[in-house]
Amino acid sequence: MKLPNGEIAISRMTPGDLKNLVQTGEGRFLEFKRTIPTAEKIAREIAAFANTKGGTILVGVDDNGTIPGIREYFEEEFLLMKAAQDLCVPEAEIKIELVHAGPVDVMVVHVPEAEVKPVYNKNKKKRLVYVRRGDSSVVASDEVTEVLKQQYSSEGVTFEYGKNEQMLFRYLNEYGEITVSNFANLINQTSYRASRILVNLVSAGVLNLFTKNDVDYYTFSNRTKE
Repeated sequence: MKLPNGEIAISRMTPGDLKNLVQTGEGRFLEFKRTIPTAEKIAREIAAFANTKGGTILVGVDDNGTIPGIREYFEEEFLLMKAAQDLCVPEAEIKIELVHAGPVDVMVVHVPEAEVKPVYNKNKKKRLVYVRRGDSSVVASDEVTEVLKQQYSSEGVTFEYGKNEQMLFRYLNEYGEITVSNFANLINQTSYRASRILVNLVSAGVLNLFTKNDVDYYTFSNRTKE
């Protein structure tokens, strides 16, 4: 990023380090961008990393791993800062560095995990929450968004161990995992009610939430068994 004295931060990463990093390929913690398309699109990537475990965006690298480099540093920097500061709510923290890779330069954008989640993206219709799933940034489900809200809330999470929870635990002991719709059918309640119970148990550390084939599943946490 542009420093107070007007200079550009140069990364300690060597061309060899950059090449090795690129060879690992895109994934949960790494994204390639040949160039910044728009501030709106890169804001999704920034927010997704911030809402997950953080990550790195390499600007000047193609999806196939070739390194054409960047053309206009300050234009790319402007879009990145606009995305992080104006299109992410709360503002996302990023650190921009430059790597000299032979005849070309590559921007290294470090996105740390947010201290307060979720980080929303401003949208024309409504604010959206993005998370990192594999090598993609995707819109979080309502349940994932609610878990982020509760886990980073100053208020404690409580839940009642009643009949619904007992039925849930018995089901998980037998089948290992459950979806919102399956749980709603199990306890004969609305999907909204079932979702709230599951979200509270995830936030309390009793359950884990994971996504498989774009469907949210709930299972016992490693430290919880009936």
